[in-house]
Parts: sequence; C-alpha cells; structure tokens
Amino acid sequence: MPDTSHSPSQLPRQVADAFVDAHVALDPVEGTYLGVPECHSKLPDLSPAGLDAVAELARATLARLDAAERVPGADSDVERRCARLLRERLTAQLAVHDADEHLRAVGNLGSPIHQVREVFTVTPTETDDDWSAVAQRLRAVPAAYAGYRERLELGLERKLFAGPRPTATVVTQLSEWAGQGQAQGQGRQRGWFGEFASAGPDALRGELDEAARAADAAVVALRDWLRDVYGPAVEGAPDVVGRERYARWSRYYNGADLDLDEAYAYGWSEFHRLLGEMRVEAEKILPGAKTPWVALARLDEHGRHIEGVDEVRRWLQGVMDEAIAALDGTHFELAERVRKVESCIAPPGSAAAPYYTPPSEDFSRPGRTWLPTMGQTRFPVYDLVSTWYHEGVPGHHLQLAQWAHVAGDLSRYQASLGIVSANAEGWALYAERLMDELGFLKDAETRLGYLDAQMMRACRVIVDIGMHLELEIPADSPFHPGERWTPRLAQEFFGSHSSRPADFVESELTRYLSIPGQAIGYKLGERAWLLGRERARAAHGASFDAKAWHMAALSQGSLGLDDLVDELARL
Repeated sequence: MPDTSHSPSQLPRQVADAFVDAHVALDPVEGTYLGVPECHSKLPDLSPAGLDAVAELARATLARLDAAERVPGADSDVERRCARLLRERLTAQLAVHDADEHLRAVGNLGSPIHQVREVFTVTPTETDDDWSAVAQRLRAVPAAYAGYRERLELGLERKLFAGPRPTATVVTQLSEWAGQGQAQGQGRQRGWFGEFASAGPDALRGELDEAARAADAAVVALRDWLRDVYGPAVEGAPDVVGRERYARWSRYYNGADLDLDEAYAYGWSEFHRLLGEMRVEAEKILPGAKTPWVALARLDEHGRHIEGVDEVRRWLQGVMDEAIAALDGTHFELAERVRKVESCIAPPGSAAAPYYTPPSEDFSRPGRTWLPTMGQTRFPVYDLVSTWYHEGVPGHHLQLAQWAHVAGDLSRYQASLGIVSANAEGWALYAERLMDELGFLKDAETRLGYLDAQMMRACRVIVDIGMHLELEIPADSPFHPGERWTPRLAQEFFGSHSSRPADFVESELTRYLSIPGQAIGYKLGERAWLLGRERARAAHGASFDAKAWHMAALSQGSLGLDDLVDELARL
C-alpha cells in the first residue's frame, strides 16, 4: 500500500491529486494512460487482495476529504466541484466493490482482461528502453490473469456468477487473441501478444519473444479455464442483473440516482421522435421505403463508401482534421496540443464498437480514435461521419484532451480518474447533435446515418433498462406490446431498429449484459448537457455566447449527472 500521509490543511484538490498518485501505484494501467513512465513496465494486482487495497485507499481518501472540506478556501467553486466529484465517485465505486461485483466481472468490453491487453496499445514503443519496459510488462501478464482468475474462483465459491452469454463471448475473444480465432486452422500462427512483440527491436528479440510466449500461454490457460470450468459452473445463471444490482451499476456509470422507470419512458419518447425524423430522411433516399432501415440497407449497397482498411483510417483522419479546421476559432478555442488527434485501427479481437483513448497528461501520446473492422474492408460513409464526430471531434477528443490541457487549473483527478461515463458519452452525443445543428450533416445520407446512431442510443435506454429490470413493453410499441423484455427480445428489437450488421448487434447486446447501466448514459447524458445549455441560455438571455459556454463547460472537468446540470447552468 503506498504512503498516503497528508497534511491536515490540505484542500480537496490536493486530496484528489494525492489519491491519483496513490491509485496509479496500485493500478499502473491507469498510470500508463496518464503517461507516468514508472508504470509502463507493470500491471495491477487483479486478485481479490489487489481490489481490496484499492477499496482501502478509497475509504482513507474519503476520510481525508471530510477534513479537507472544513479547510478555509474549500468553498471556492473549483474546490467545491472537485470535492463533489471525488466524494460521488469514490462512494459509487465502494458500493460496487462492497457488493462483490468484482468477483463476477466478465464481459466482452472494458473488463480487466481487456484492460491488460489494451494498455499495450498505448504503451510507448519508440526506443529500446521502451521495449525493455514492454518485455517486463509482458512478463507480468500471467500473474495478472492468474489474479483475475482468483477473483472469479472466489465468486464461484460465494455463488456470485457472471452471465453465461458474456462468459461464452469472452471465451471466443480469448481464442482470437490466442491466434486460434478462425476456423480450420487458418488463424494467426502467433497470439496477439506475440504479434505485438514482433515489432520490437532485434536487440531484444529473444527477451520479447520469450515474454510474449508466456503472455499468450496465459491467454490460452485462462480461455481453457473459462471454457471448461467457469462456463459450466455458471450455466443456467441469469444474464440480467435485476433492479437492485442495476441501480448500483447505474449510479456508478451515470453519477446519479436515476428514476429508472422515468428513464425507460424517456427512451421510448426519443424512439418515437427519432423514428418520425428518420422517415422524413429515408423518403429522400428511397421514396416509399417501408422503414428507414430499408433505405439504410440500400445505402449499404449503393451509398458512398470507402474501400480498404488503411484507406478508411486515412479518411477518418480527414474527417477529424476538417472538423478541427472548421470549428476552431468559430465554435471553440482550441490549444495547439488539443488540435492533434490520430485515427487508428483497433486490434483484432476487440468488441464491435469504435472507441477513443485520451492523450497522456503531457500530450506525448495524442488522443486516438479506434475503428474495429470486424474483418470488413468496405465501409459505408453514412455509418461513420457522425460516429467520428462522437469519438473524435468535437466529441470525446475535444472534451478529454481539454481536460488534460486544463488539468493544472483543476486537479489531475478531475481530468482523468474521476471521469463519469455518462458525462463523457453524453457530451459526445451532444457533439453529434451540435454538428447537425451547425449544418455539417449536409445531405440525407449522412443525416439519416446520424439519426440511426441517435436511434441506437435511444434503443439502448429501452433495452438496457427493460431487459435487466424485466419491464413491460408499452402498449403503443410497434414491437411485442405488452410482453416483458428478455435478452432474446432485446436483440431482436435492437436488430430490427438498427442498420448495424448481425455481429455488431450481438456484440452490443452482450455488452449491455456485461456492463449494465453504462449504455443508458449516452442519451441521458446528452439530455443533461442540453438541459444545462438551455438553463444557461435562459439565464444569460441575448448575451449568451455559445463558444464561451462550450469552452467553460469543457474546462470544468468531470461531474456526475446529478451535479452536471447545476454546474452547466451556472456558466
């Protein structure tokens, strides 16, 4: 356990930053994302003891925060916002830990095993010293995965089971990582870690290959245990979590104690609104189309598209570069280092959804967007434009890079570890809508793609809450009115109201079962951002300056949804 001694006169921001220092010592994956060099050769202890140490740090920090809030100066806006965030986040994290949720953390996205692999994609690899640290980190993979297995074994003892569907999906993903993902022996000859290490320097070839073989062997061992021991043990367990567990996870991902029934009703209201708008745009593309998704299917075949994986990477880079050029100085004021963002292709075996990784604290590693190709080489444009406004500019990149840029004025915690998923995803969805408001979606093709993406987020609210709480489908629904949600119905509904291919839909539903409460934060977070803007505009009247408001909003750091609207309205 790191030394967390402190001065009794510390202010909340100092307590928060001391927490960051102590936390990255326990979780060097987080340290690498922040760009802390000492972390690049290490992996966290994923065992129950390792997670207990993280919880102990959270409890001690909350006790120090109690004292910090009584220090003169703690009532300033910047200290108050930091204290609100730190208390809310640590309390939510402890609620999840104390319920032993970490003992059944199996999922196809963002789980501990994914974090171990993905950190290598942001670990520095420019020098021989960098690669020496990579080799050391590779040697740590077997222990990290063994610690993770220990967690799941303890979960089995306590009859705390992950869902069968996420478990089966992870087994398939691990086979892909092991180089055994394709049928009839045509997969990669080496595992993912071996492929990654093959780019290292010849001077370290033996060391890297040996470490990578051990890491790949750990992948196979974990895969076999999940397939042969864990999978049969959880067979028959429910994939859904129920209202009590869902409320706990919803608080964790949204930073708010949501009225889940009201949120479910809001999802349906957005569904009906968006369906009407989609029909208008679909009529422009394919007059008389039975549904908007028939028009989108036509675009899959006959719409604009990009051929080739590297070609789509370069095209997406152009989308972000053009957005920066158009928005900077007109709707945002961007620092030079915030203007840099890179488009990347996600490694094989990823989940289907695109994602973003933020820059390091010193911007030596830029923000990056990642596109999983899922084996495709042809990419329809309608499906990508608003998605890259979401992942890149003005979405995740502008928010998270701006946080890093102003971290010195906030706290490191507010700009990094304190991130609330619904705040960030809500901003990114708001960013898509902003680009529509500003006229960047110039034709029916890209606008229908944007509305389809918005519809996906509305459907997420409906099915994520609906299936986990086993709610009734409303009487005015065009889909199975009066029945109660199940994962099977959720997948059917999602697939029939989305342009996404079947493998994407299946991956999405597994994601919702794996991380309950996270997927609703996009639409509910967007609602919070819109409400905050509306209240700020009403307060300022004709003097409201949207550019100034955007920059102030992006410079206040993370907040949960309970606090976000209040703080946005003050700006």
